[in-house]
Amino acid sequence: GVMEFLLMNHPLDCPICDQGGECDLQDQSMNFGSDRSRFTDINFTGKRAVEDKNVGPLVKTIMTRCIHCTRCVRFASEVAGVEDLGTTGRGNEMQVGTYVEKMLASELSGNVIDLCPVGALTSKPYAFTARPWETRKIESVDVMDALGSNIVVSMRTNEVMRILPRVNEEINEEWISDKTRFAYDGLKRQRLTSPFVKNVGGALVQSDWETAFVTIANKLNGIDGAKMAGIVGGLVDAEALTAFKDLMNRLGCENLCTEEAFPMDGSGTDLRSSYLLNSTIAGVEEADLVLFVGTNPRYEAPIFNARVRKSWIQNELNVAMVGEPVDLSYEHDNLGTGSDTLEKLANGSHPYCKVLESAKRPMVVVGSSCLQRDDGGALLSSVASLADRLRTSSGAGSDWRVLNVLQRVASQVAALDLGYTAGVSSIREAKPEVVFLLGADEGAITRNDLPPGAFVVYQGHHGDAGAAMADVILPGAAYTEKDATYVNTEGRAQLTRQA
Repeated sequence: GVMEFLLMNHPLDCPICDQGGECDLQDQSMNFGSDRSRFTDINFTGKRAVEDKNVGPLVKTIMTRCIHCTRCVRFASEVAGVEDLGTTGRGNEMQVGTYVEKMLASELSGNVIDLCPVGALTSKPYAFTARPWETRKIESVDVMDALGSNIVVSMRTNEVMRILPRVNEEINEEWISDKTRFAYDGLKRQRLTSPFVKNVGGALVQSDWETAFVTIANKLNGIDGAKMAGIVGGLVDAEALTAFKDLMNRLGCENLCTEEAFPMDGSGTDLRSSYLLNSTIAGVEEADLVLFVGTNPRYEAPIFNARVRKSWIQNELNVAMVGEPVDLSYEHDNLGTGSDTLEKLANGSHPYCKVLESAKRPMVVVGSSCLQRDDGGALLSSVASLADRLRTSSGAGSDWRVLNVLQRVASQVAALDLGYTAGVSSIREAKPEVVFLLGADEGAITRNDLPPGAFVVYQGHHGDAGAAMADVILPGAAYTEKDATYVNTEGRAQLTRQA
């Protein structure tokens, strides 16, 4: 009976529906459905039809297929924290939508595609491109942020068709951010596919590997290792970092840096705990207070922010913020914007200190972006002294870590583990004659920082600022194209698989 009610107004779209083959309603009908209906009304009135809603460029809606389970409504309000979806009308006229036509403005909006049991909400970029039984599914890890969300890459004929989340309760539960889910189309556009070498006129000309290698070898002949430098970007895996370090050390070069800066004063990056999210991502569920310093986790680490929101709802977690006022999708206290606020918190003169000191399991999460300022070292020492005070006042014991650094890029922790220097200030001072850029595209070093006539080699899969200033460009493999290790912001090493 329930099956017949579900199918009463459901269109027979299966042949053209993107959910076909992985549809809960198909499975239920297959298991429990009858081969004929007892409804006679629809012979006269027909099935009802509903106008499609436009909720933005990522989620495609065909609302006639909706069976009113309201999973998407619950996800939007409970997990994503945006009250954009709801139901209007009653009985047969009930519709799920945004009421006023607007975009589903959330950084987790793609998850409603996985949640929808029928084909009412599907992926707009993936629409009509493949069927689930045609694709190979490869379990991998995401590199769009530093969390290392677990993903499944769907491949067909050596092309990434879509990316889905893989359940891992310790990292991303069953969600992924929209950046993770929809960034795959960049893997087949504007790729570097062959080497380029700069000709006499200063223009980059397509070349073959031999010419490129010979050009580099001739340039390296007789150059002292002290006049070389290497910079790695944010998407480089641990194996490439190791191979690159070995190569540069073999040439006598020790000046190896990451684009992402980190304060090197004090113990710098010698202690692993000084640049990790020590409490772990799942550990935020045990905390009773989180203080964010100079970070907007909603956009720097959306999945971590969803975890904090979950804890805020279920465990009545207190959240405070030092930094610019932002919408985190849950209530929090903004304590101030400047480093003076941090100093007051550290020396105990700020009014909020009473709340901090009453916490039994406090967490201080500092964003790696604010540590890149000129006074990043002073900021980090203020945060560290605050964390020490909180550890003493909370009495949480030695196994609870208070100080946490939230990294922004996937390669940073592995690079610091392997002994790279954070930030490129040493390269600016050294003025090297030969610079190797391994996927370094943020423009941390420009031609103006190098002596005239410096030789720049770039290797990466998409050419950006780094490739634009290079003398030789070598193509590289993206994260879906190699078996590689990435270390996430909590120090967890994970493998990507070649798709």
